[in-house]
Amino acid sequence: MIEKAVNSEVQQLLDSNDFLWATGIEDTFIAQPWTKTGRTLDEYELTAHYDRYQEDSELIASLGVKHARYGIPWYRIQPEPNKWDWGWADDVLESLTSRGVQPILDLMHYGTPAWLTGSFADPDYPQRVADYAQAAAERYGKAIRWYTPLNEARITAYYCGRIGWWPPNLRGWPGFVSVMMGVAKGIALSQERIKKAVPNCVIAHVDACDIYSTQDPTLEAECQLRQEMVYLATDLITGRVTENHPLMPWLTKNRVSHKDLDFLQGHGQNPDIIGLNLYPMFSQKKCVRTPRGVRFRMSYASPSIINDIAHRHYERYKLPMFVSETATIGNVAKRAKWMHGSIAAVKQARQGNVPLVGYTWWPLFSLVGWGYRQLGTYPMGKYVLDMGLWDLANKEPDPLKRAETPLVEEYRRIVKGGLETVGPIGEGKTEHVQKLLHRRV
Repeated sequence: MIEKAVNSEVQQLLDSNDFLWATGIEDTFIAQPWTKTGRTLDEYELTAHYDRYQEDSELIASLGVKHARYGIPWYRIQPEPNKWDWGWADDVLESLTSRGVQPILDLMHYGTPAWLTGSFADPDYPQRVADYAQAAAERYGKAIRWYTPLNEARITAYYCGRIGWWPPNLRGWPGFVSVMMGVAKGIALSQERIKKAVPNCVIAHVDACDIYSTQDPTLEAECQLRQEMVYLATDLITGRVTENHPLMPWLTKNRVSHKDLDFLQGHGQNPDIIGLNLYPMFSQKKCVRTPRGVRFRMSYASPSIINDIAHRHYERYKLPMFVSETATIGNVAKRAKWMHGSIAAVKQARQGNVPLVGYTWWPLFSLVGWGYRQLGTYPMGKYVLDMGLWDLANKEPDPLKRAETPLVEEYRRIVKGGLETVGPIGEGKTEHVQKLLHRRV
């Protein structure tokens, strides 16, 4: 365990003086066309956010939130190795901060510039992404204090390295490990550079969170392997993956570079806060045996999964946490039910002495499903997923109009309630939580 003082902004949240309510705009950036469809997947382009950012910033601010997870597109900011274009990022970030919204700046969200030919598996990737992170921190450090070096390392490694959907289009578990090691080294170096540029910043490490289970005793080992993978990226960047790590035999089998492991142990560091991305339709996975082999079935989870995931992560890392993404696909009533149930689960976790200090409804408005790029033969409107507070109208004359739903006013009411909705962290605080409450930068 790497001990460190608690950042003062996180400390305020721990002291129960405040609670971090947030939202965000889906920001997947896969700029390289898929060979089978010719399509790219830049969510800002598909939803016209590049043109409507002022309107969207106003929607965020209208909720009363003080924070928003928000990504900027590396591939547009650095279109060539030695060329930088910060114009649009300058404008959009100013549009948020001028409205009193602090971006939790998402520097990497799945895609790399095309000139980095090996993408995450490129030997130059860790240094290149760290250069970019440093440049962003130096440029925005006076106005922006919260940074996420990379969103969802495990999902990045899976889609880019395991199933080959996204660059570098590797397949198999060795590909997953290759991408994961590049991603982890990039996060470690980026965190170091950001902290140097903005010493009082908050580093929010964000990854997807799943719970695996099985009723088949013969699949217990596979189930446990998958559960350990959930924590792999965080274990890597905090220097926990040593010879005694439960995944070491599996990593060795899949051609892990021990030089990379040594690097990560040498550069291991804790983030200031851990972000938990979880969704009821994705985060509960059951391992089953079928005629086609072992499969993982996703069943719709109850809100209590948030309490379960938060306890597991706190037990493992002993760090403050926030729900960095959650929502559900469906009609307004279904979304409202998840909103209330998930916030109640946050309250339950806090009552159980878990320092869960924030909640993010993600996304602000509908997003375009990833199948648009990989499987797309239909118009974009066929791939729109209604998960947000606003829907995309998806009809003429303006199919991208942000159509307000009753969830907007409900979330405003919740945000306005502040700490009252989720309550304080439990009265009988554990010894470690008490230590967290007294460690400051």
